[in-house]
Amino acid sequence: MKYLTFIILFVLITACSQKQEEIVSEVQGDSLEQQMIEAYNSGLNALDKGDVLYAAKKFNEAELLFPQSEWAPKSSLMAAYGYWTQGYYSDSINELKRFLKLYPKNKNLDYAYYLLAMNYYDSIIDEKKDLKPLEQADKYFTLIVNQYPNSDYALDGRYKLELIQDLLAAKEMYLARHYMKKQKWIAAINRFKFVIENYDTTIYVEEALHRLVETHYQIGLEDEARKYAKILGYNYQSSEWYKESYRVFNKDYSKIKKEKKEKNEKNILDKIRSFF
Repeated sequence: MKYLTFIILFVLITACSQKQEEIVSEVQGDSLEQQMIEAYNSGLNALDKGDVLYAAKKFNEAELLFPQSEWAPKSSLMAAYGYWTQGYYSDSINELKRFLKLYPKNKNLDYAYYLLAMNYYDSIIDEKKDLKPLEQADKYFTLIVNQYPNSDYALDGRYKLELIQDLLAAKEMYLARHYMKKQKWIAAINRFKFVIENYDTTIYVEEALHRLVETHYQIGLEDEARKYAKILGYNYQSSEWYKESYRVFNKDYSKIKKEKKEKNEKNILDKIRSFF
């Protein structure tokens, strides 16, 4: 009987102990969640005041307090956003890359990639000296357009890609003109051809065609020069660059143009005098 009583008492004590542990665990869980919410709200308040470093610290704290909650990835993104708003691009990029590694299936991946692209885009200072931000921005905007074509970020991504293409073409044109000045004709020709083949929708394609006329004519390849002049004329006959190419083959073009202008002005004066 005593033995049976001991067993029953042991079971009751064990059950009470387990129940108490569950209650303590639940209280601790609630406490952690509350701490996480407080840290997150502190981050929002700091961000609103412009203190992005403290804000990022609180967002990271919120993420660490409750890493299994849905607020953890949100906190990471908010930290990255805070860094970006104040131009801490390297910190924002590092935060976003960490986010992509930790939360590869998160529903906000499109936003993460967009913010990553914007960080690189805003990092562009001089495309003539440093191509990396330009190339990385191009990479991630292209990813957004291809993988999330119906997202809100894809529309802006397409617009940004057009601007990036212009900047990349400008870089090639800058180098090609430099080679021309140094009379490195083959290197210049290759750069101009690259612009035509890869950036044919940019504002630089007309000049690139004209420069190919110039460089080929300069090294005695007149047939090649005429070929590019015809392409330029067919597509951009009203362009100033086509007129420049015409001048390459007709050295008297400027003189003829001036005489024609003077003749037109004389005819107009004659007509005006006829009224009196």
